[in-house]
Amino acid sequence: MRLLKEIDKRNPAEIGEDLHGFAAELFPICRSITGNGLRQTLAMIKNRIPLEMFEVASGTQVFDWVVPKEWNVLDAYIKDQTGRRVVDFQKSNLHLMNYSSPVHVTMPLRELKPHLFTLPDKPDWTPYRTSYYQEGWGFCLSHSQMLALPDGDYEIHIDSSLRDGSLSYGECFLPGRSSDEILISCHVCHPSLANDNLSGLVVSTALAQFLSGRDIHYSYRFLFVPGTIGAITWLAQNQASLGRIRHGLVLTCLGDSGPFHYKKSRTGNSEIDRAAGHVLSHLEGASEILEFSPYGYDERQYCSPGFNLPVGCLMRSVWGTFPEYHTSADNLEFIKPQALGGSFRACTAIIDVLENNVRYRNLNPYCEPQLGRRGLYRGTSGDGINTELNARLWVLNLSDGDHSLLDIAERSKLPFAQLSEAADLLCEAGLLARISEREK
Repeated sequence: MRLLKEIDKRNPAEIGEDLHGFAAELFPICRSITGNGLRQTLAMIKNRIPLEMFEVASGTQVFDWVVPKEWNVLDAYIKDQTGRRVVDFQKSNLHLMNYSSPVHVTMPLRELKPHLFTLPDKPDWTPYRTSYYQEGWGFCLSHSQMLALPDGDYEIHIDSSLRDGSLSYGECFLPGRSSDEILISCHVCHPSLANDNLSGLVVSTALAQFLSGRDIHYSYRFLFVPGTIGAITWLAQNQASLGRIRHGLVLTCLGDSGPFHYKKSRTGNSEIDRAAGHVLSHLEGASEILEFSPYGYDERQYCSPGFNLPVGCLMRSVWGTFPEYHTSADNLEFIKPQALGGSFRACTAIIDVLENNVRYRNLNPYCEPQLGRRGLYRGTSGDGINTELNARLWVLNLSDGDHSLLDIAERSKLPFAQLSEAADLLCEAGLLARISEREK
């Protein structure tokens, strides 16, 4: 059974609600590029898919980078002179600048203000800030909150630790008939941010669940890594096996209501680029194909010139372009079950193209074969019948051993799934033969 066809038999509302529900379970966790919040997140993913967890020691050299010290936090707050917590990590983990050093001091407001981060143009939102590679400390709060702080002394307490430990990441490997691999990667390092982090994570997990135990051509490697340093670390640890990666996708920002965007791989014309472009062109609503740039998510690590892997990035709204990006407004209300379900379906459609993009040979290539006596041409007319016939004729005409189904889909402008179904029928009728060797 075709993967997309099976998905379309399911209740799309239930798929979306399940994805949103998993995001809600993960949302409160204080994640970072290292630490117990990251491990807790990976453990929750492991409850759903066969995930192997890896630890790479602090201080490990990974190309031009070094695995940082491990960061953990128990509590953080700012108290006013009455002992009231005016900024409280327990109410939102975004209130603490991620990777803040431990601090316990009292200081006047004028000295505290350089350590406070707000969004003056969004006075009711809290920003997300980090200090991964330069030790420091700080708090994030709404601009309205900061303006309401009276002069006076404040107690600052950050009960955190920065010490030698390790960087954690998770890997789910699903073997297929071929040792050639499809890489699916998402970042798992942000705290309570729903679209920029959790949406890609829950869609990736659902894809691994769906593919697990199936008869698949490719082997699949799902990576759940902290952004940038996690992908760099994984690449450094797995250089010997990278030659098996034939296609790859970075998944992020898949839960908002914006249109789909696909950012091409570095080569710009790899099969994953073509498959994603084809699928998006047949979805309802607008979509946009973006050229590669060396800025963005972990596709820039996989596509660095030393590796040049065929990895693109699928998202809805592009990172940094929606107002909620890296703020408290990127919450569970911002991501929608329907959008998550639609993103899962789009990813499945892309995988369906890659799994079934094979070549055929027309066994009756001299003129058009008589389809009627084979039950492949119905005399009554209609749009549905004409579409079916058009797909069969395109497949027959271009199945010369050189054109793949994706080649035919691009040229005919017909949906890949329709052409793949036509190829099955033509094979059953003895008019077409599948070529066993895969197009590389």
